[in-house]
Amino acid sequence: MKRAAMLSLALLAGGCASMQKERGHQEVAALVEARTGLKTRWDQGTPEDAEVSRHLDTLLGEPLTSDRAVEVALLNNPALQQTYEELGVSQADMVQAGLLSNPVLSGSVGVPIGNLGVTEHEFSLVQEFVDIFTLPLRKRVAKEQFIADTLRVAHEALSTAAEVRKAFREFQARRQLVELRREVLLAAEVSAEFAARQREAGNITELELATEQATAEQSRLDLSQEELTLVEDREHLNRLMGLWGPRIQWTLSESLPELPAKEAPLEHLETTAIKQRLDIDAARKQASLMWNALELAKTTRWFGRVEVGVHTHRDSDGPRLFGPTLSLELPIFDQRQGLIGKLEAQYRQSERRLTELSVNARSEVRAARARLQSLRMQAEHYRTTVLPLRDKVIAQSQLQYNAMQIGLTPLLTAKKEQVESYRGYLETVRDYWMARAELEQLLGGRLPGSTEPPPSPAPPPAPAAPEHSHEHSHP
Repeated sequence: MKRAAMLSLALLAGGCASMQKERGHQEVAALVEARTGLKTRWDQGTPEDAEVSRHLDTLLGEPLTSDRAVEVALLNNPALQQTYEELGVSQADMVQAGLLSNPVLSGSVGVPIGNLGVTEHEFSLVQEFVDIFTLPLRKRVAKEQFIADTLRVAHEALSTAAEVRKAFREFQARRQLVELRREVLLAAEVSAEFAARQREAGNITELELATEQATAEQSRLDLSQEELTLVEDREHLNRLMGLWGPRIQWTLSESLPELPAKEAPLEHLETTAIKQRLDIDAARKQASLMWNALELAKTTRWFGRVEVGVHTHRDSDGPRLFGPTLSLELPIFDQRQGLIGKLEAQYRQSERRLTELSVNARSEVRAARARLQSLRMQAEHYRTTVLPLRDKVIAQSQLQYNAMQIGLTPLLTAKKEQVESYRGYLETVRDYWMARAELEQLLGGRLPGSTEPPPSPAPPPAPAAPEHSHEHSHP
């Protein structure tokens, strides 16, 4: 019976006595894949990591899509890899919590001075006793902390994925905005060149010429600023994907997509966020573990340090003695009242943190949903009303110009206004996709029907240079 008890104790102590390298990250990878459909990887310098590195090169060798950019970030983002290392720290704490304290062996030898007497020996072996009873509860607290850390790390990975999606849409839209700025500059240069010729013919004033030239130069500055922002947006994306060297030579496969044909059902989004957001789940686990830690402290408040063991002693003039020892700390002054008070405050703090997260999540989801719907309405208004009207203005202006009823300047002005309207449409579509990524982040998972629709339509063509014969016919 005694042997069986000792064996059980050894198994209990050894159950959590080893570190498992991938533990924690497997749970993180499963949570992230369930919500994004993409895999993540904790780079620990193994042969499998070298294979992942080759996979990265394959991904970046093809034109980049939103999903590919997120996959690269999940596999390669340095901040995310740093966060994964916290799983190792948390697992080490859990292993440590599952270990009994080591027994203490002490001994002394007394050597007589002079020729009288013999050498005395005294040895003892003691073990902390309370550890045995508190071990299961300590392991449960440590396990809950490990689960909470796993959920928090998975939430960090999903936040990174959402940030990459937003940065990718920003870069897509910026690239198209640069093209539009080039169109605007071309139109302004054509207008300024025509105005110069009109001025030479004496048909316009110096003020009108200066106005056209100033517009062209302002368009040049606007294009320069847009090109700089494009570089900054690209570098932001490079940082999120953890890229440097030859890997930064990636290309885009597509333009900013149009809005999906229909909106995903937006009912019950608040409930969905509360159920599946990992940071809320982590806060829930944190509150639970604080409660268990409090229970542990209360359970052991009347137990001081208890040590049991065996002791052997031999006097100089007597027989060798052998027997058990007991060392008991009397909790007269310190009954862990300070620790219990601290844990009670931390438990209430974690409960309030959970309430705050839940209230904020519901409010943020409502605000994001309203923003998504508003941007969708604006984009559709651009597509169905504003852009067709601008096309109609261009068509009518072109007819009147061909009939020599208006000059080139009104035609170019109408063209610039058409381009500006398309720019507004493009920025609204960009904001829609960024709002959609933010809503998905707030929900802790992707919205239904998140496959990308076809790219948005190309911008209107730049105006052609005027014919000389026509120029002089319409002052």
